[in-house]
Amino acid sequence: MAAVKIFVIGSVNGRLETAFQKLTTLHQKQHFSLAIFTGDLFSQDQDADSISRLLNGEIKIPISTYFTVGTVPLPEQVVERVEKGEDVCENLHFLGKRSVTNTSDGIRIVALGGALDKTIVAGQSKEQHLPLHTPDDAKALRGANTADILLTTCWPSNIWAKSARALSADVQATIPSTDQVADLCAVLKPRYHFAAAPGDIFYEREPFFHPSDSSDSDQRHVTRFISLAPLGNASKAKAMYAFNIVPKELTTSIPHGSTMSPLIPNSKKRRAPIDDQANGHGQYNGGRRVKRKREQPSPPGPDRCFFCLTNTDIDTHMICCIGDDSYVTTAKGPLPSPKTSASSGLSFPGHQLIIALSHEPTIRAMGEDANKTYQEMTRFRESMQAMVADSTKFKLGGITFEITRQSGIHAHWQFIPIPSDLIRKGLVEAGFRVEAENRQYPPFEELALGSGVEETSDFFRLWIWSDDGDTGVQSKELVMRFDGSIRFDLQFGRKVVAKLLGLEDRAYWQDVVQSIADETHDAENFKEAFKPWDFTQN
Repeated sequence: MAAVKIFVIGSVNGRLETAFQKLTTLHQKQHFSLAIFTGDLFSQDQDADSISRLLNGEIKIPISTYFTVGTVPLPEQVVERVEKGEDVCENLHFLGKRSVTNTSDGIRIVALGGALDKTIVAGQSKEQHLPLHTPDDAKALRGANTADILLTTCWPSNIWAKSARALSADVQATIPSTDQVADLCAVLKPRYHFAAAPGDIFYEREPFFHPSDSSDSDQRHVTRFISLAPLGNASKAKAMYAFNIVPKELTTSIPHGSTMSPLIPNSKKRRAPIDDQANGHGQYNGGRRVKRKREQPSPPGPDRCFFCLTNTDIDTHMICCIGDDSYVTTAKGPLPSPKTSASSGLSFPGHQLIIALSHEPTIRAMGEDANKTYQEMTRFRESMQAMVADSTKFKLGGITFEITRQSGIHAHWQFIPIPSDLIRKGLVEAGFRVEAENRQYPPFEELALGSGVEETSDFFRLWIWSDDGDTGVQSKELVMRFDGSIRFDLQFGRKVVAKLLGLEDRAYWQDVVQSIADETHDAENFKEAFKPWDFTQN
């Protein structure tokens, strides 16, 4: 299908001739398919002359234009016409307060106009032109199932959560937002959600993605939330927006800079892990093997995998940035504490996970996506190395390690800051080699595996990196290959680093799990420090 070009404008507040002249001028240049007006098209004290000119067709509207009720009632003359089932005038279509509309261009618009009326205990509102809706009005629209565009007067509650585009507390207090609209957006998963601005503000949130409905589908549901300022506002905040949309187009990738949906509660209790693979979030028994007989469960699918963004139980408050093929999150039960490297200039643990978006046990299992996934994960690793060195004036370097097993669940790497002097003195490399020898593991080899697509064996890989700002960068890649005859400890990397840093009391993640508030604080501190190197924001 061809793309549909849509023009959207904020509250007109009765300035009809100005608004439609603006639309006419822009349409002559841009050739829009349709237009949408958010908020209030009419004002509380709309003059009768302009209404008459509109109804009589003297105010020309060049293309199909849609609107719903905002915060003020529709003028009586307009109500009389729409109650007859007629358009307001040629090309001006009232969507109704609660409606589902499929345009001739194939665009599905779901509208919920007016403010929430909590005084109505139950039932749907009868009058389609009054600027109020009930909880049941919102609930009824969930039956639409999908929407290209969701048009509401109220904002979804906490839509600014998880966003780097902050709104001040004063502005938040002025915004009419409701859980009912949030729930509606979460159910419909619209591609665009437009809501009226309460004043002279423009707000465009980063795109956010919803959990997948099916582990068998590659489709990604991504919503862009936008609130336009009123037309002609004194602050000159953005009041117009244009975009292209292809009807029924499936989205299979997540845009740069996207976040997890802010409409998903963080309070959901996480289920018990299915497999004993160490995942850095702590879904493992910490190396202590439980001696009990049990059948080996099948590996969890994306809906139960604690690394898959489609899992509704994922700790979204710990996600820091998302690329095209991988993302970065803080580790649950981090090995360093926020105080560990504070004297070096790092005010957060810095224990991060770089996780592939594809639900595969290894990078090599990703087929044609293997190399580009490896390249992006490497870019994240190198960016974090640079951030740590710069933030600490080269006092810290970093190590990154991965366990690649064909019997694993989801490919990921772990990054941990390490004092540069330990690296420069060779103590980090020695610590890993000695521990491997003590456990009678195969020896480490120094080699560059790249994406590892040619490797046939399982392996543990370690990158050691430091930059002292003087003699330059020192880096090394060590690889230990092993097979099924080796009972490899999935906490091997963490335990070695714990000894090197004198953090043996933090070797097991269960002993150092943080509160959600502390986890959120550490994630936000990391994101702030990482901003200059975060290529997903470009």
